[in-house]
Amino acid sequence: MARATLPMDMDSRVSPENALEPRCCNHGYSSLMAKSDGYGEWVFLTYALPRTPSAPRLALWRKLKRLGVAQLADGLVALPADARTREQLEWAADDAVSAGGSAGVWLARPTTRAQERELAKTMNHARAAEYQALIDQAAAATGATAVEQARVLRRLRAENHRIRRRDFFRPIEREQARQALATLAATRHAAGDADQSRKDVVR
Repeated sequence: MARATLPMDMDSRVSPENALEPRCCNHGYSSLMAKSDGYGEWVFLTYALPRTPSAPRLALWRKLKRLGVAQLADGLVALPADARTREQLEWAADDAVSAGGSAGVWLARPTTRAQERELAKTMNHARAAEYQALIDQAAAATGATAVEQARVLRRLRAENHRIRRRDFFRPIEREQARQALATLAATRHAAGDADQSRKDVVR
């Protein structure tokens, strides 16, 4: 098992005393992080993979990126802990071991509020950038044809769903992305009505 020294209270054991209770998670948002009494619990994955072949390392990193992890160091990532995120990182650990590497899943609580804020800030900035890219694409599609707008809208709605599942702290861009998609949908309907009106005139 790969090990790392962290400035947190850590426990990698799996026992009834420290096992996570299932908790509700709203499309990635963890209610643990809204706690006012003490610090939220995080789940860490430490892993190491052989440099060759490179395919397993790339596949694992793509999976972790889809989960929205915060990368603390090479081979060390974290997510706010709940039943879902713990299971996800346990699956990732299994993938690392199956590829000939080593991995460990740890539970931890920050020893200071500043540590937790820094982790949350890193993850929030990453999600904000993803939402902003979606917003820009939605805005760029408003001048397209109704057919093209429909295609873009389907793609961006699916992408928005994926981002929301790894969005734990809800930056303001989350709501802006929702509004951008609503605007694009309204524009598509208007463009479709205009196209139909032109066809009626031609007839």
